[in-house]
Amino acid sequence: MIEPGRRASGQAAVDSGTDRIAAAFAAAPGRAALMPYLMGGYPDLETSMAMGVACADAGADLLELGVPFSDPLADGPVIHAAGTRALEAGATLHGVIAAATRIAERVPVILMCYANLVLARGAERFADELAAAGVSGLIVPDLPLEEADGVRAACDGAGLALVPLIAPTTPDDRMGEIVRRARGFVYTVSVTGTTGERTGVGPSLASVVARAKAHSPVPVAVGFGISTPEQAAEAAAMGAEGVIVGSRLVRAAGEAADAGEDPAAAVGTLVAALANALRR
Repeated sequence: MIEPGRRASGQAAVDSGTDRIAAAFAAAPGRAALMPYLMGGYPDLETSMAMGVACADAGADLLELGVPFSDPLADGPVIHAAGTRALEAGATLHGVIAAATRIAERVPVILMCYANLVLARGAERFADELAAAGVSGLIVPDLPLEEADGVRAACDGAGLALVPLIAPTTPDDRMGEIVRRARGFVYTVSVTGTTGERTGVGPSLASVVARAKAHSPVPVAVGFGISTPEQAAEAAAMGAEGVIVGSRLVRAAGEAADAGEDPAAAVGTLVAALANALRR
């Protein structure tokens, strides 16, 4: 197993998770970096690990790994159902972190979890645990700017990137405050509402990305509502430096599992198509 803080074989060693994220974006010159989202422990823990490796094999640059939670306020029906199924199958935070360690041997992993899990353990303990496991970053969608300083300081101390979220409804002055404090990248929500597949990329996305990039010291990635190669390419054409795809991949994993097929193969096929679209 690769030591936390080091890249996969053949890549230069780096010092922290924040460095690993920066290196992944830098290794995608002239195109947007691809970041699939998977639900840890869905449909089971071993399969979620296998899907993460399949994403790396298919061309993912980074990977967002969700921790199942009983009240996921930012998640739409597909991811919510996947989290419920993962919990029913016995998924735990420690199990998901173990999966992240395996996947982090191939690509930088950004863990997505809700604030309860961070605060229950204490921010410093939580950040240290993630860094020791080789996780590169943390997304906490229900952590507001006004309450983020302590968590950000703990993540900084552990070399972990605390990634903030902005939305189309975020006012300019608040957006500036958020992105100036960003680590790793800025997660730009492309639509109002929860995660889920949409029929197209909203026309206002370009202006949201431009507003974020005007203030941000780190790359700006777009997620929520992106599900097809065409939508991924469109988001990149609007200026996104990273593209995050979640619900479509989670749905594919569930459909394959229910049909007795290989979820890792199904997800890998979709990720390859997304990666090819961004490379074009």
